[in-house]
Amino acid sequence: MKVEPRTLPGFMELLPEDQILFNDMKQKIQNSYEKFGFLPLDTPIIEMSEVLLAKAGGETEKQIYRFEKGDNDLSLRFDLTVPLAKYVTEHYNDLSFPFKRYQIGKVYRGERPQKGRFREFYQCDVDIIGDGELSIINDAEMVSVIYTTIKELGFEDFTICINNRKILNGLFQEINQESLSVDIMRIIDKLEKIGKDNVIESLKDLQIPEKAIEQIMSFIQIKGETNEKLQLLKDYEFKNELINEGIEELEQVIKFVRALGVPDKNFKVDLTIARGLDYYTGTVYETFLNDYREIGSVCSGGRYDNLAEFYTDKKLPGVGVSIGLTRLFYKLNELNAIKLSQKSVAKVLVTPMQDEMQTALVVGTALRKANIPTQIYLENKKIKAKFKYADRLKIPYVITIGETEVQNNTVALKNMETGEQKTLSIEDAITILK
Repeated sequence: MKVEPRTLPGFMELLPEDQILFNDMKQKIQNSYEKFGFLPLDTPIIEMSEVLLAKAGGETEKQIYRFEKGDNDLSLRFDLTVPLAKYVTEHYNDLSFPFKRYQIGKVYRGERPQKGRFREFYQCDVDIIGDGELSIINDAEMVSVIYTTIKELGFEDFTICINNRKILNGLFQEINQESLSVDIMRIIDKLEKIGKDNVIESLKDLQIPEKAIEQIMSFIQIKGETNEKLQLLKDYEFKNELINEGIEELEQVIKFVRALGVPDKNFKVDLTIARGLDYYTGTVYETFLNDYREIGSVCSGGRYDNLAEFYTDKKLPGVGVSIGLTRLFYKLNELNAIKLSQKSVAKVLVTPMQDEMQTALVVGTALRKANIPTQIYLENKKIKAKFKYADRLKIPYVITIGETEVQNNTVALKNMETGEQKTLSIEDAITILK
């Protein structure tokens, strides 16, 4: 009895053409991260449960893939931040601080799969970890990293929204709602998604007084350009020290973001950005493609006071952002918002006539030595089938080698897009293909 081949819901498998496009996006993100000197890191997909789940709780713990193997209680990693915390603690004495690392890898969450949401997906994380302290300028550099990466992916019209959690936390202190601060931030973080009226209703469900709700909504919806918002915040003359500290940090970040050459049109102060996760303590970011707002934030993150508090007494502050690549690819591909200029890995297909295989192998090897991605057609098929194969794989060039080419030490090079064919020396063919 045959077993029906099927892929689990929430796990993405792509046909080769889409996989090439996915890999191209992944490579562009990696190249962008490396431009800023971030070091590569790869941590195990499987960790000891007690290590991985040191901080877990609530919904996160329910979504963990957890199992036993022998005497070991094991779990699949659900993000790349906890493994980073473990790694920095474990290798503290071998690392140079600030420690700048990027990691691009798969993570696993057993949530209910929906369109565009996955149980296995790639995260592209970049973080800067300090030893005891970390300059606020790093928060600004993270904006430059986001800007460079989104540009590298081919987008021009996007907005990096910047806020500071100290401003919001200070506000909640001032209106006597500090105990509900995490819940309030989770709600206002959804303002774009669920709308003002639903946010107000959700705040009422927390039993927050009407006056306090009015203060929250009025504050987070301050209007104006970046400089105007900063001035309005300063004009409030808050007595709360935490708010004033957050405003000062936000002003510093904006100053250095501009010094790093990020245009004003690509970032703004947005007081609704809260980032629901409770470990963010300062600057927070969310990034939106303006032509595709329905996708939601494509790159998010922020500043945290202590990366590894569950593993060490050392204070390790950090700042980082993450791109959920699998979801982003899926959504953009669905909207036809991304395309590859070259749809094949191979640039040329070498097709020998029946008795010229040996020459074809020599030619193919020469092309590869010249760093030209080359496929040699090794099957005994008619020439029409070989060209059809190249066409289906979108290979841009075909080299044909027959008796005449062997005798004259030449190749016949055909451009599959224009249909133009030339008989050339192998050296001249290499020049064109490069």
